[in-house]
Amino acid sequence: MDLQQLADSFTPMTCIISVEVFPDGNYGNIRLVCGNKAYIDSIEVQNSDNMAYDTMLNNKFIPNSPYENYIPKDLNFENACYLSAVMKKPFHTYMHPERYPFWVDMYIMPVAYTNGNTHYCTYSMDLTPEASVSRMSDKEAAVTASVLETCIKLRDTKDFKHTMDEVIEDIRLLCSAENVCILLTDYKTRSCSILCESTSHDFDNRRIVEYFNNGINSFFDVVDTWKDTIAGSTCLIIQNESDMNVVRERNPEWIASLEKYGIKSIVLYPLNYNNETLGYVWAVNFATENTAKIRSTLETTTYFIASEIANHQLLARLEYMSSVDLLTGVMNRNAMNKRVDDIISGKEVLPLRVGVVFADLNGLKKVNDTGGHTAGDSYIKKSADLLKKAFPESEIYRAGGDEFMVINCSLSEAELRSRTDELRKLQENADDVSFSLGYCYNEGKTDIRKAMSSADMEMYRDKQSYYERYPERRRK
Repeated sequence: MDLQQLADSFTPMTCIISVEVFPDGNYGNIRLVCGNKAYIDSIEVQNSDNMAYDTMLNNKFIPNSPYENYIPKDLNFENACYLSAVMKKPFHTYMHPERYPFWVDMYIMPVAYTNGNTHYCTYSMDLTPEASVSRMSDKEAAVTASVLETCIKLRDTKDFKHTMDEVIEDIRLLCSAENVCILLTDYKTRSCSILCESTSHDFDNRRIVEYFNNGINSFFDVVDTWKDTIAGSTCLIIQNESDMNVVRERNPEWIASLEKYGIKSIVLYPLNYNNETLGYVWAVNFATENTAKIRSTLETTTYFIASEIANHQLLARLEYMSSVDLLTGVMNRNAMNKRVDDIISGKEVLPLRVGVVFADLNGLKKVNDTGGHTAGDSYIKKSADLLKKAFPESEIYRAGGDEFMVINCSLSEAELRSRTDELRKLQENADDVSFSLGYCYNEGKTDIRKAMSSADMEMYRDKQSYYERYPERRRK
């Protein structure tokens, strides 16, 4: 067969790929046998229309060269070539490998020709600088239905956590995997957490829990190696011992830990959004005969999962910013007003014992006047830290610039009085912090407005006493 003529018969960028197969079924070299002009130009010609040129490891096309001469070794690419050339199944995907600044629309088709133990397929591609919705949705019916179902669940949810539990269960059933979870990553704190998880009934989940808890040093140290292990591809899929050995060369410690816990196959998809890795979808001991469908489905599904997680995290940050005082870390006046409004409206019913404490800083104006607002901010932060120490189980609000309110619904009156006395001792030891304090304690039905007013009046009397002792510190 004239393979060059076959390549030249294609209009899109196309090359012919050969896959060498051994008697035991494993494959050897995967080579770029020849290519049409459009494909060779994508490697060799540098111009504004050629997005691929700068991504090539080598900018000279040599017929029958190993594909690794042009792109890093990629198990996903190899598996797709094997599926098409050897198993004679067509392969199509539209993806965005991390190593490329563009999306790749890839078609791999089997060629009805073999030469001894060498099999062939065509590889055609089209590149787009941005994601194309129409191409992304161009999937086989079963894959499209699965992705669509996930999207509907994600967009129609009122309970994010419950919906993610459903989605991860769907992914586990798709993969026929023993365990699937979404791991969230926080690179600032170098920590990770499990957002949701699904485990088959006959799988001992304690093994996975033990794996996460007793990973190599800190488990984030394991997660931190995955980006390099994926090596710029869209994901990492390990199907068998041969794949394990390839990845072992990149990450021997991680592969050893997988084998220790009986993990024989794994699907690992990064959840990327706006050039940030939010986490990973992890599926272990999956049905390797369904690898093509799993990959095709997850390449699109993870795109939407990452988007929904990013949206949820943004809303959580906005909610945090709307309810937390960013200077001190205690709750702010908005949160205090909402809490009080909920109590007054009956939306929230207070327990039978309620303690309210008002704490007002003494001498903040003098600190601001002498040291500037930076010194004043430091003074406020130190004061909030003392409140946190004295009332660790209470709700603490920054009610105003120099005023704090504490609500506690568990302490007895004696315990509340003891905590306020402890706060006075803490401020005495701090030297540069001074509060005026007042509290109100009530058992039975509590009128929150009256309790706040009573605590405020007691705090005001304490402040009057303070300025009688230190008239020079009185506010001007």
